[in-house]
Amino acid sequence: MRAVDTNVLVRLLMRDDPRLAAAAENFISSGAWLSHVVLAELMWVLDSTYGLKAAQLGIAVDMLLKHEHITIQDADVVEAALHMFRSRSADFSDCLILATARKTGHLPLGTFDRGLSKLEGAELVH
Repeated sequence: MRAVDTNVLVRLLMRDDPRLAAAAENFISSGAWLSHVVLAELMWVLDSTYGLKAAQLGIAVDMLLKHEHITIQDADVVEAALHMFRSRSADFSDCLILATARKTGHLPLGTFDRGLSKLEGAELVH
């Protein structure tokens, strides 16, 4: 299975360039793999460049999880991260880091981020 990078996903989701959106759809039509790194970068782009709000970012992740042609690295971890993210105390990347640490048994996750530290498994470093 081929992998996909951030800019292909941006075109697929945002559809702001019809030619590139069609090319992205064509590329993933035979299946595409999406890494956690690309997903985290995608969330940053959608937030910082396109101004998507938390609810819209959550919908984007959910759409990717349900997409018939996209396979996400450790989808169970991404689903757990999405659930935490929807609690709105931390950004998606932080939730993905915590969900990964939880799955691999490396808790607590030390952080200086007060929002993230409110999530179970994270610990505020003093």
